[in-house]
Amino acid sequence: MRFRKIGLLFLLFLLLLAAVVLFVSRGRDAEERSPQNVELRFGLMSEPRTLDPLNPSNTADGRMLLFNVFEGLVKSDTVGRLQGAVAESFEMSGDAMAYTFTLREGLRFSDGSVVTIEDVEFSLNEARGFGALGLSSIERIELLDRRRIRIILNAADPDFLPFLTVGIVPRNNADRERNPIGTGPFAIQSYLTQQQIVLARNPNYWQPNLPRLDRVTVLFAADNNALRTGLEGGNLNGAIVSADVVEQLDNRRFEIVESYSNSVQLLMLNNNAPPLNDLRVRRALNYAIDKQEIIDLAFYGRGRPSGSPLIPALSLYYNEDVRNPYPTDLARARALLAEAGYRDGLNLEIKVPSNYSMHVDTAQVIVSQLARVGVRASIRLVDWATWLTEVNRDRDYEASIISIDGRTVSPISFLSRYVSTAANNFLNFRSDEYDRLYEQILGETDPENRIRLYKEAQRIISDNAAAVFIQDIFLFQVFSNGFQGALTYPLYVVDFSTIYRN
Repeated sequence: MRFRKIGLLFLLFLLLLAAVVLFVSRGRDAEERSPQNVELRFGLMSEPRTLDPLNPSNTADGRMLLFNVFEGLVKSDTVGRLQGAVAESFEMSGDAMAYTFTLREGLRFSDGSVVTIEDVEFSLNEARGFGALGLSSIERIELLDRRRIRIILNAADPDFLPFLTVGIVPRNNADRERNPIGTGPFAIQSYLTQQQIVLARNPNYWQPNLPRLDRVTVLFAADNNALRTGLEGGNLNGAIVSADVVEQLDNRRFEIVESYSNSVQLLMLNNNAPPLNDLRVRRALNYAIDKQEIIDLAFYGRGRPSGSPLIPALSLYYNEDVRNPYPTDLARARALLAEAGYRDGLNLEIKVPSNYSMHVDTAQVIVSQLARVGVRASIRLVDWATWLTEVNRDRDYEASIISIDGRTVSPISFLSRYVSTAANNFLNFRSDEYDRLYEQILGETDPENRIRLYKEAQRIISDNAAAVFIQDIFLFQVFSNGFQGALTYPLYVVDFSTIYRN
């Protein structure tokens, strides 16, 4: 009898122990699923031009930030495949004339309202009215039932899906600029211009266990030095920085996530401004510039030269034949300048946004290189707002240095700006041959032919020396010890949703 009691007590003890273990385990799981008031303070060097995801005029940093707030019908994964976001599934018709989407059941915006097919229809029509890339090919939108929507195109396009990453917003939101509402992992809690944006965890986010942070405060810094000071002083837990900052940071204190920025750094040449309206001069500048030397001196050897207006990450479409179309040849550069009437050289002003030290450093190397062929180049530093006005909008410049990113994982994102009539063609590039080819691309439905045309488009831009294409700059996401989980994409984005603190 006594042994039976002992056995019964032992059994009860084991059951109690199992219950405790299960309770602790569930508690730990809950802790992993839910942030415990954890904040990431992240530094950027430029702020959004707009908080409206339907307005295509945003800056690269602005699009990067809003990636965390808004989602389209689809979104890119880390290797460039398009996955369902607002839509749980999608299909293309056999003739590439129609795309059908099924929305996620019960999906909600960050304000708690349910996402409807009418919201999707409204968002796409609004974005199309803004001139969003690729959406002009929509003929009509059909609402099939409560959750299904079909987009009919005016011409077949097997590459249409990337354009549907445009953010979906509530149709009854009268002020998207001051009251941005999306379906992304975070919602904008507050915004102090030229100071900071606070992103709060979206409790209605559809992906389980995301985001893993409670809050992200994005602080805007004047330059890379300010970012380094913020990181070392502890005011920032993370930032996007250039190679020179990485070289100065203590790698025992910081985790450094290295990838390509998926943007094209180039010496922009105003193709309308004399003497750059002469093809011989533009080609001379290309032959005079040593891209590898720029990477070695300004980027500590981190990078690989590229001569294409397309990022190498889009490897299926990238034209390897124009990776190095103008190998450094000083004698040829001088001969072309002399042929164009500049035997004694010429003057060239390079406007550079002062907040991007990597572009300033690149400009300094280029000034030295151009001097070898008699080009007297000078650097004019301007703040970011001035650059956006004078260069991007008014096209009042001779040359400039910047990086151009693509809004989607489609080659069209990079190649569309070289069409003569494109509103964002701030290089003032003009080529009838290119315009005709671009129209042919838009109408080509055969995948292999479309790839061939994409590569031909890169060749035309290269042959016309529209700019000096330098590289896809290495991107460095830096985080204080304890913050982990950063992912990289074939887009210029930082995905805050996967980041967590140990």
